[in-house]
Amino acid sequence: MQREGRVAAILAGGMAKRAGGNEKYFLPFRGKRIIDHILDSLNLCCDEILIIARDEAQCERFDSLTGVRCVTDIRKGRGPVGGIHAAVNYAEGDLLFITACDMPCINPKVVKFLFEKMDRYDAVIPARENGFIEPLHSVYRKSALVDRLKNRSKGSLRSLITGMNACFVTVEELKTYDPELRSFTNINELDELSLLENTTGD
Repeated sequence: MQREGRVAAILAGGMAKRAGGNEKYFLPFRGKRIIDHILDSLNLCCDEILIIARDEAQCERFDSLTGVRCVTDIRKGRGPVGGIHAAVNYAEGDLLFITACDMPCINPKVVKFLFEKMDRYDAVIPARENGFIEPLHSVYRKSALVDRLKNRSKGSLRSLITGMNACFVTVEELKTYDPELRSFTNINELDELSLLENTTGD
């Protein structure tokens, strides 16, 4: 089945303050860098991969990567919403999987499932029983985001998606593909990476 128009946008423009200023995406994890694990997974389920950096200097850090296009924030200092704005402006396809740069266990089967659930929705967003959602592990329709971002120069990610025609997928559904839900693991502190290294299998 064709996957035409499926884009992955990796938001990498944060300042990594919680990780002691380290570039988390280049940290070693199970024999490779975190960014390499992310790209290996996304290459299995997406036609186009963008890395969204905060500026040209950061973009240059990704020059050695192949099959990836690095672009910069257009609206500087706006956090994830600024990164999504850049993804919308640079992506060629209309379906965007938005994710963070510190999630080394992304499961391509989960991502494929989210794409396949889009149908006529504007977004497909994993949700937990307590109401917590995973907006940085979700699929969005670019054409829907264009209108919402047009006059939005600031605001939270939650406010961006509030009111969207969204399908909220329970994490229980995703356990079919990822029983331990490792897909959603993100690295904020360096000791979290060591712990994950010791608990994650093939």
